[in-house]
Order: sequence, then C-alpha cells, then structure tokens
Amino acid sequence: MMNVKVLGGGCSKCETLLANAKEAIEKAGVKAEVEYITDFAVIGSYGIMSTPALMVDEKIVSMGKVLKSSDIEKFLK
Repeated sequence: MMNVKVLGGGCSKCETLLANAKEAIEKAGVKAEVEYITDFAVIGSYGIMSTPALMVDEKIVSMGKVLKSSDIEKFLK
C-alpha cells in the first residue's frame, strides 16, 4: 500500500492539497494511506521549509504549492 502525506499547518491551502490528494488517489485507483501532518516539529524533521508539502512513499514531491489532483496522479503511478 502506498503512503501519501500532506504536511501543513491546517491552513486553507493545506486543506485543499489534502482534498486534491484524496481525489487523485480515487481517480488513479491506487490503494493508499493518507496522513495529514500538522505538527511543525514533525514537518521540520522531514526537511520541509514551506507548506503545504506532499510526500509519496517518504519522498518529498512538492513543497510550497497546491497541486491539482491531476498533477498528484502523476506521482501515484
């Protein structure tokens, strides 16, 4: 099973990225566990300097921008 993490402080951009990630997983038809991490100590431990950020299987794929679900789907395949 794939692991997808959305990291952010709970702002509207972070919430949008979370929704887009869930939509992308559904569209791609992959099995994935989604985590929403808002603890800045944890976010910092991943080396993320700007949020929202997206990680797929422990690899940072995006920082500081809200990706569309179609963009996220590319990272899931």
